Parts: sequence; structure tokens; C-alpha cells
Amino acid sequence: MPVSLAERLRELIRRDGPITFHDWMRAALYDPSGGYYQRSDLERWGREGDYRTSPERSELFAATFARYFAKLYDDLQRPEAWTIVECGAGDGRFAAGVLRALAGRFPRVFTATRYLVYDSSFDALRRARQNLIEFRERVEFRTDCEMLSASEGIYFSNELLDAFPVHRVVQDSEGLSELYVSVDHSGSFVWFSGPLSTRRLSEFVRHYSIQLAPGQIIEINLAIDDWLVEVAARLEKGFLITVDYGAEAVELYDPLRRPQGTLRAFSRHAFVDDLLAEPGEYDITSTVNWTQVKSAGEQLRFRVVDFTSQDKFLLNAGLLEEMGSILEGLETVAEKLSLTTSAREMILPGGMASSFQVLVQKREQ
Repeated sequence: MPVSLAERLRELIRRDGPITFHDWMRAALYDPSGGYYQRSDLERWGREGDYRTSPERSELFAATFARYFAKLYDDLQRPEAWTIVECGAGDGRFAAGVLRALAGRFPRVFTATRYLVYDSSFDALRRARQNLIEFRERVEFRTDCEMLSASEGIYFSNELLDAFPVHRVVQDSEGLSELYVSVDHSGSFVWFSGPLSTRRLSEFVRHYSIQLAPGQIIEINLAIDDWLVEVAARLEKGFLITVDYGAEAVELYDPLRRPQGTLRAFSRHAFVDDLLAEPGEYDITSTVNWTQVKSAGEQLRFRVVDFTSQDKFLLNAGLLEEMGSILEGLETVAEKLSLTTSAREMILPGGMASSFQVLVQKREQ
């Protein structure tokens, strides 16, 4: 019988001592055999899963982005060939929706498009291959980011950055410490405070002028900087589009608003009380630092061209026009009601979409 991820982590800690929460979170989400995103026995998406994302709530999300991608294609002077890279593509529903919309509404863009579907999960890519079988001539699948090159085109991600493993830093009486994970006498995972595991953490705090209150905990997502460097090395000219939920640094690290940081875990659409209890069993996320994404991007020649809430972005990108086009092709009242209901969810003030943001950055040679 295979040894569980939790037991393997316990043995690692008992043998080598406490591990950083960053390393614990990376294993909990991405361990090849037991990580949450790698497991094939979990239903992660939809009503029966742990979370729902915009692409699988409505075809309007992908159709509206396809319309926006066509606009960016024109902005790039209509190249004969370009590449759309989707990072963290999950089960491929967004890719299928985009390609279907491009084929039906923007055939010239569709003809020029090569679509790369990237996900670190082999299970996700297995599902994506099934959902994208009609576009097999135009889609390529990757689990290795080294293979993701786009001399001209778009890098797109939706709810990717919030799932990067983070370091947790706390302000104590002696300065900054890092939170590690240890094991108590009963075998339960517990928090443990220790020295910073890398100088990059203290450099990050200085760079963004973060002033922590005594006892305050924050998450630091160094993987965002590393990811942006990788994208810059592979995208010569085009756009980086990031959809996620986040905040500017001044709000994110406010000790009155978020004294314990933003780390949270979800299971069956509900918060998990003890996110250390069962590694590999649930989704773990933290809020994205948009100040960091924009600042690090600027250092890599990514210029911000748009940054707004997801609901406003979708409206500006033509969601209502796309809804009208799709409605014309629907036959039943039930189908039309489903579409209009999903549209309301994405644009009504206070809805799910208003808590997400869209950042569009342009990279020029």
C-alpha cells in the first residue's frame, strides 16, 4: 500500500527537522503522487469539487477573452502566426472556449493561432486533451515550462499566481522570522518559528517598504518574480494577461486588515479550519501582491496597459456583445436563462468577478 503524502512529510520532518511552509505547501499541492493538483482521484472543479472558476461557470468568459485576444492580434499588426500560451490551464475548458469562439467569429485569428496548454498536473492535461480533441491540430500540451516559447503572442493565466507556494514571515521581538512546519508528539503538523530560509525574504520586505506590527504574519510569494523572469525569457513580443484575486502591497500588508496574512484552504467550497491537517486533500491559496507583479514586470520591460476588476474588464472587452451573439444560436428558454444568469454573476456589483482583477502587460522588443 502506497505511503501517504502526510506520512512521507512526517518522516521527512522527523529525520531532517522542520521544513519551511513554502516547501510544505509545494508538496501539499504539487507532489508528483500525492499533491492536490496531481491527484486523479479528486474532483477539483465544479459544483462537486472544491472550487469553481469563471471558465467553467460560463462560456461567456472564454468568448469575451477570445474577442479581446482578437483585438490584441490587431494591435500586433496581424502576424501570420502567433502563439497563445495558457499557464495553469486545468482541464482545458477555457482553451476550448477561446478556440471555438475564434473559429466561429474571428477565422483569420484562428488560422494564425498556435495554442499551448501548460499545466504541471498530468491529470489536468489528460482531461484537457479530452476537452480539446476537436482542436488537436492546433493545440500542444506541456508539463515542462522550458518548452513554452512564444516569439509573438499572449501568455495568459487565470488563478495561477495565487496557487504558487509562499513563504510565511512573522514579526517577533527579535525581528523577522519565518514559519516552518514541524510535527508534535501525536504526529500532528504544527507551526514552528525559525530563521529566514533565504535573504530574498528580508530583501523583499525592504524593497516594498513593508512595516510589520508585532506578531503580524504575511505571505511572500517569491515564485511570482521567478515566473515573470521565465515568461520574459520566452515571450519576445506580445502580452501577459493575469487574472487573479489580489491587492496592492499597502493594503495587502496592512496589520489592521490582515494581521494573520491571507493564507487559506478550500474543500467542497468551504474554508478549511486547519490547513496543515491533511496535505494533498484540499486547495491552498494566498492573495496576490499586484504591486509586486507590476513592479517586477516593469523591470523586465512589461508595461501595464490595463488593470481593473474582472467585471469591468469583461464589460469593456465586449461581454454583452458576446452574450447577444451566443443567445442568437440558442434554442431553448433554459439555455438562454442559464447564459443570462451566468452573465449577471460576472458583471453585477459585489459578485464573484468584482473580487478578481485583470492585469494586462505588454512586452515590446
